[in-house]
Formats: sequence, structure tokens, C-alpha cells
Amino acid sequence: MDEHRPTTEDVATLESDLGLLAATKREIASVVVGQDEAIEQLLIALISGGHALIEGAPGLGKTLLVRTLANVTGLEYSRIQFTPDLMPADVTGTMALVYEDGKATTRFQPGPLFAQLVLADEINRATPKTQAALLEAMQEHTVTVAGTEHRMKEPFFVLATQNPFEMDGTYALPEAQIDRFFFKIVVDYPSESMLETILDQTTGAEITTGKQTITPQDILRFQQRVREVPIASHVRRAIARFVRSTLPSEPANPAAVREYVRFGISPRGAQAVVLAAKARALLDGRFNVSLDDVRFAVAPALRHRLQLNYRGAAEGLNVEEMLLELFDAQARAAIP
Repeated sequence: MDEHRPTTEDVATLESDLGLLAATKREIASVVVGQDEAIEQLLIALISGGHALIEGAPGLGKTLLVRTLANVTGLEYSRIQFTPDLMPADVTGTMALVYEDGKATTRFQPGPLFAQLVLADEINRATPKTQAALLEAMQEHTVTVAGTEHRMKEPFFVLATQNPFEMDGTYALPEAQIDRFFFKIVVDYPSESMLETILDQTTGAEITTGKQTITPQDILRFQQRVREVPIASHVRRAIARFVRSTLPSEPANPAAVREYVRFGISPRGAQAVVLAAKARALLDGRFNVSLDDVRFAVAPALRHRLQLNYRGAAEGLNVEEMLLELFDAQARAAIP
């Protein structure tokens, strides 16, 4: 049908959007050196409409990465430093007593959570009660205080950083909250050459912060474009079979899954893989999803969702390797 064919204007708009995404990626990379994979994953989460958990040791540039993203996108930015004494009301806001025309009344005072890009810095240093204060906002984009629902400003993203769990003074995120994160992005140590570049760029007279390349309205449009990217039936079938292969309750699944996995991947995890694969294709300048796009999305979308049992943890199983092996098996079978 002719009405479903893209017009010249549609193609031009799409090419313009792809150019904006490429420029945004380059601008962030000019400030955050040596973290190209983390930058790409962060942008994928952004245009997919998902929140991201960023893990890495202190000093690797996690906060710089988020602050630079705020600069290049023009999103209203707020940073919350999570500490053991932080209370839920310190995050969401509370009812405050104010005087109007000589009369005392209560009014909602929004907390730092009411921004478009919220950095929950070192989220695993706060108690579980305070961590849980983010749940409603992350899932529903609302905050309920004193029975009144308050909507967040769109687009709304929570980007949380955490130190590795083996460090002192941390609280493991509850499973209900960690599943709310679209991606878990791991920030690694830079190579020797990258470290030299970082030292040269950050200790000189001029320090770059990144200039704005897109607007919040652009991001909302990108999110819609991501969902419009087509995915072939054999790719979708490979994802479905791969997700089913992670369930320990299925007798036909590999022995390693049945012996070492506590919880497999949920439909929410499968949705994250599909959206991330679509976003990666778009970020790469393509309007179709390949199996390579899906493979790229498997680790960041699922590394925090596949739960090993005690035996699997004791054996030191590598969750990412297991996920990729399971996906590769289904991808080979799905190739037409």
C-alpha cells in the first residue's frame, strides 16, 4: 500500500535524527575519554526510555559521564548523594508548613527527584528503605505524597551509580528495584594510552564540559522512532527462545542453567533486549534489527537480571558468558 511507504520528508527527518544522535555520541566521547562502549550503552538506554545502573570503582568517571550527558541533552539535571542517613523524604520531597494571607497551610515541597535527569550517586550506600523510594518514580513516573500523586517532568531518567558490592559500607539493591533498571553499565579501567589522554585533557588549562547537541523534545521523538524500528520474525523468535532457555524449571534446558540458575529472565528482560537492539540499530544508522544488535544488548540488559543460586555463586560462574553462550546457540538455530 502506498500510504505505508516513507515519504522523502520522512527519510530526510530520519537522516537528520541519525545525524543528531551521532553528533551527541561524539560530543560525549570528547569529554569522557576511553569509555566508548559505556557511552553507547548509556545513549541506547536514553533513547529507549529506560533507566541505567552504572557500576565501577570510585574515580573512573561515572559521575562525569552522567553530568556530560545532561550538558549535551539540555535535560534538567539533579544529583542526589546517597548516604546511610538519607531518608526517603529527602529524595521525593515532603509536605511543608507555609503561611498564606496570615493562615498556616501545607504545601508539597518537591525533592531533588523532580528533575528530568536524576543522578542517584552511589545508590548502594543508602539503606534499602531509601533505595525503594525511587521505585514508583522509576516505574510509573509519579510520586505519591500524603495521598496526592505528582507527575514527573518528561522525559524522566534515573541514572544510578554504585560501587562494587565487595567494597565496605554498601547495601545490595533489592531484586525488585534492580529489575527496574533497563541497563546495567559497567565502567572499566582505561588502557594505558587512554589514561595518558585523560591526564592530558583533564589537568590542563582548559577543561571541556560538552556543548548541547539535542533537546529534551528530540529525545522524546527518538524514543518513538526506536519503537518504530522493524524486527524480523526470526530475530524475535531467537530472543523468545533464548529467554526461555534461561529458565531453570525447563527440563530441556542446558544442565548449567538447571543446576546454577535461581531465576531466569522475565518478559520485562526480553522487552529490554528488543528495545535496546532497536535503539542500537538506530544509533548505528540503520532502520532494521540484526542478530548482532541483539547480542550487543544481551549483557547490559540482562547481566543484573539473571540470578544465580548459591551453588552457582560458589562456583564463580560468569553470568555474561552464560548469557552469550545461550544466545549464540539460539541465534545459530534462527538464521534462515
